[in-house]
Amino acid sequence: MPFIMEFSDNFTCCLQVFLEQGAPMYKLLVVTVATKETDGFRRFLRSAKHFNYSVKVLGRNQKWRGGDHTTAPGGGQNVRLLKEALEEMKDSEKIILFIDSYDVVFASGPKELLKKFQQARHKVVFSSESLIWPERHLEDKHPHVREGNRFLGSGGFIGYLPNIKEMVSDWLGEDADSDQLYFTKIYIDPAKKKSINITLDSKCRLFQNLHGALDEVVLKFEDGRVRARNVLYDTLPVIIHGNGPTKLQINYLGNYIPNTWTFETGCTACQEDLRPLTGLQSEYPLVMIGIFIQQPTPFVTVFFERLLNQQYPKNRLQLFIYNKEAHHDQQVSSFLQEHRHLYHNVKFIESTEDMDGTASRNLGFDLCRKDKDCDYFLSLDIEVVLKNENTLKIIIEQNLPIVAPMITRTGRLWSNFWGALSADGYYARSEDYVDIVQGRRVGVWNVPYVSSVYLIKADLLRTELTEYDLFNSNSLDSDMAFCDNVRNKGIFMYVSNMHNFGRILSTENYKTSHLHNDLWQIFENPVDWQERYIHKNYTLIMKNKLIETPCPDVYWFPVFSDVACNHLIEEMEHFGRWSGGKNTDTRIQGGYENVPTIDIHMNQINFEKEWHKFLLEYIAPITEKMYPGYYTKCSTPLNFVVRYKPDEQPLLVPHHDASTFTINIALNSKDIDYQVNEEELAGNRSCRT
Repeated sequence: MPFIMEFSDNFTCCLQVFLEQGAPMYKLLVVTVATKETDGFRRFLRSAKHFNYSVKVLGRNQKWRGGDHTTAPGGGQNVRLLKEALEEMKDSEKIILFIDSYDVVFASGPKELLKKFQQARHKVVFSSESLIWPERHLEDKHPHVREGNRFLGSGGFIGYLPNIKEMVSDWLGEDADSDQLYFTKIYIDPAKKKSINITLDSKCRLFQNLHGALDEVVLKFEDGRVRARNVLYDTLPVIIHGNGPTKLQINYLGNYIPNTWTFETGCTACQEDLRPLTGLQSEYPLVMIGIFIQQPTPFVTVFFERLLNQQYPKNRLQLFIYNKEAHHDQQVSSFLQEHRHLYHNVKFIESTEDMDGTASRNLGFDLCRKDKDCDYFLSLDIEVVLKNENTLKIIIEQNLPIVAPMITRTGRLWSNFWGALSADGYYARSEDYVDIVQGRRVGVWNVPYVSSVYLIKADLLRTELTEYDLFNSNSLDSDMAFCDNVRNKGIFMYVSNMHNFGRILSTENYKTSHLHNDLWQIFENPVDWQERYIHKNYTLIMKNKLIETPCPDVYWFPVFSDVACNHLIEEMEHFGRWSGGKNTDTRIQGGYENVPTIDIHMNQINFEKEWHKFLLEYIAPITEKMYPGYYTKCSTPLNFVVRYKPDEQPLLVPHHDASTFTINIALNSKDIDYQVNEEELAGNRSCRT
């Protein structure tokens, strides 16, 4: 039988026997209070299960009357429930670990916990803190310690059943009274401290309270395991507690501990508790997609094309579309006119209606909240580029309360999530942010802020997030206000980078003064510009030998998509100021055109810089391949679109160009992608450089 009797004069000898034999792990019982099953509580249970702890939960389904003891004294209900539970326990050899659960994770198992408890050589060990709470005037009464934290933390303690019973036996307080103050007064009372045999875990060998110690705690990756290491005391705590205002920090650590993500295994929890849709016998969940257009945005037509391509039954989708910009009304209306009938239901708030963006988001949530058939709400901003056609399926299957597919801005570290918050609640970069954004760490991450695109369970809107004005705030923008409300409810938000979901457009410098404004996006959104305007075979012209040579030193190859050709033609026709096709031309230096054409110069529509960028990116590489040893900066004195009509240009005759090389791009040839012969030139338009 292990040594668990009262301490005596032969303490050292008996202690040695005790440590050699060890306390049986079945004697350990973890006791916690959880009146509500929160995301934090579920995380606590997962970590306990990971290490095979036996857990007894008190207060289930009871009303919490212990106050908000994260910011004010409270928690007396914990002591009352513990006292009642201990009265039923009779095994004097039982060891009780009493800890909080909403903001706690286990970092190691019972064997290490019991060993460190025994090494403490006391019958009750409390967690410690560097800050005194809740009454500072008691500071001088706390015993001094040789090294480590001096003050008691009530969020975690371990001890033998008889000693803990004695410790809580005098509790007569109210549920809203301070448990911390109650235990502190016992600890600073020399007689009670000695009778119960209490000490503090001053160097955080068992318990790590994060409040006041954030600079001391780092993640330790080693041999397929992840631990929190206290660098001040060089210890590896068994239990990590995000007490007080450190909830975001425990969420961050919980992304890794216990072995949730390691360099060797990657994400070990990402496939847990999934909601598979493949092979679903019943109908797919009904999803309301809220689409929000709050500023002029490029490639809106493409956005709706991608929405159509989402591999999800359209009859299980409802659309809530809010458009603040009159510039986009026609694009939305055209989409709805053609495709409205595919969807379960559609509500469109046009730019003429008096509603701001914050009100629209509150309304969208409320429509889903009140619709008993609505299972999810997908919030989707118009600048999001969802390249993955299975995005909606993937994030539904993740089965999380709020989850965002990670999207980034091309070539930048900007994304739709924050890894941490600053002291004033704004963006801060977490230690792992860059690795997550760049895909060096892949998983599903608990984060404090998501935006632009995220999925929320409708049941959450009906139970926890019942307030209508979730997006309203006097000091925060709508997304920050929403995330602040979510965090205050103890609801976890996640971002997944398990797949390549897409990207987000830049809306900076987007002008709406042209007919086809997306043509001017080659600088701000080069990837989207290429996908929209460059021929699908362009990248294959060298590999698949798509370059033809109709005559020496002349090369034909595909470069523009049909959309690009149409947009350039329509843009020029919309501008409409075609030259007269005569030798006199005031637009050029000298005012005389030797070989006149009916044309519009690129600089007349302010497209000169964009055209030069196009030449550098897409024409120069081919030129240098075809003419070895030749390097070009594409310095073009004249770029223009020519209009060809029968008998319209009698002065246009065969001639030699003076340029080093000339580029002719046929914009509206039919059936043949890019080849134009003499007979087809009549009635065509072409770009010429």
